[in-house]
Amino acid sequence: MSISICIVTATRAEYNLLKPLIRIISEDENFDLYLVVTGAHLSATFGYTYKEIEEDGFSIDKKIDILMDSDSAASVSKTMGMTMISFSDYFAERNMDAIVLLGDRYETLAVACAAMNARIPIVHLYGGETTEGAIDEGIRHAITKLSYLHMTSTNEYRKRVIQLGEDPSRVFNVGALGVENVLHTNLLSKDELEKELKVIALKEGFGDMVNLSKPYGVVTFHPVTLEENTAEHQVEELLSVLVSHSEMEFIITKSNADAGGRRINSLLDAYGMKYKNLHVFTSLGLIRYLSAINYCAMVIGNSSSGIIEAPSFGVPTVNIGDRQKGRIRADSIIDCNPNSKSIDAAMKKALSKDFCKVAKNCNSPFGDGNTSKRIVEEIKRIFTSSSVDLKKKFYDL
Repeated sequence: MSISICIVTATRAEYNLLKPLIRIISEDENFDLYLVVTGAHLSATFGYTYKEIEEDGFSIDKKIDILMDSDSAASVSKTMGMTMISFSDYFAERNMDAIVLLGDRYETLAVACAAMNARIPIVHLYGGETTEGAIDEGIRHAITKLSYLHMTSTNEYRKRVIQLGEDPSRVFNVGALGVENVLHTNLLSKDELEKELKVIALKEGFGDMVNLSKPYGVVTFHPVTLEENTAEHQVEELLSVLVSHSEMEFIITKSNADAGGRRINSLLDAYGMKYKNLHVFTSLGLIRYLSAINYCAMVIGNSSSGIIEAPSFGVPTVNIGDRQKGRIRADSIIDCNPNSKSIDAAMKKALSKDFCKVAKNCNSPFGDGNTSKRIVEEIKRIFTSSSVDLKKKFYDL
């Protein structure tokens, strides 16, 4: 019996996490894979990153264009509406046993609603986590309640999903896909990375080339979506600090398609053209991004990669503001406020010999790197050895 399973990806970061799972499922004769690409992948603004998926050799079953050409709150809601309409049509065309959804994006919630109405069991990755500064917090827990199977990244998060009323027999601690990528990806040498960054810079037509012989930081900053109009000010505070550290280079990847993301990216482009030590990239892809972290002095910003992937490299993280507030942290994380004084102090701490030693010797709380294998094993076990009953009972503690 083959299991027909759909995997949906809407952003480059999402795809980078899902890539090892997609590969395992696509090569397993027990599965028929429907890979759906949507959201920012199909946008010129965000680099047409669906091409990276095709270059990796994966067959895309469907490209579903849903993104509005704006990042206002109203446009986000309209995108969610378009997503439900488009995926409802897609689900009517396909007969599938399950769908895998990762995380907490607004598009993902809309896909989950359409899948629920089509009575397709949802396998949810990364439930139970908390990010108190973003709308992702509520979205993530909503997707949990719509889902049938739950794959969490730590045991604490597993307990939280059960606390939301999900039966423990359907909740599994499998670790984080990001750690799997760190431990099993063949990374570039520093010279290879510098050459590839030069090629991208020339292709995108901006600024000076990255000099990786100097200390450098990897920077990603996303809007804090539960705050009102703070994105531009916070990014300017961050950029003012980066510019002041002329002894360092900074590899900056652009924000995602959240409300306020385009305004952040416009600022990044403007500063990148003006200051020689700032290098702004639309997308680096998985191997270049992880290779950049591997050799960097620190990761800076408010992306989950600073919380999940960076500790596995033994690299310090300067985590800015409240976007990741509530997540489990390794000892290599330095939290700071989103103002220049606090960011600068955190960066100086990250560069200190004492803290570098702490980061180098810290243990990641997000598993041992065998996440995809565990996910596949549980899906096989559930869908081949037992009947799926979508009439869930609320599990009381």
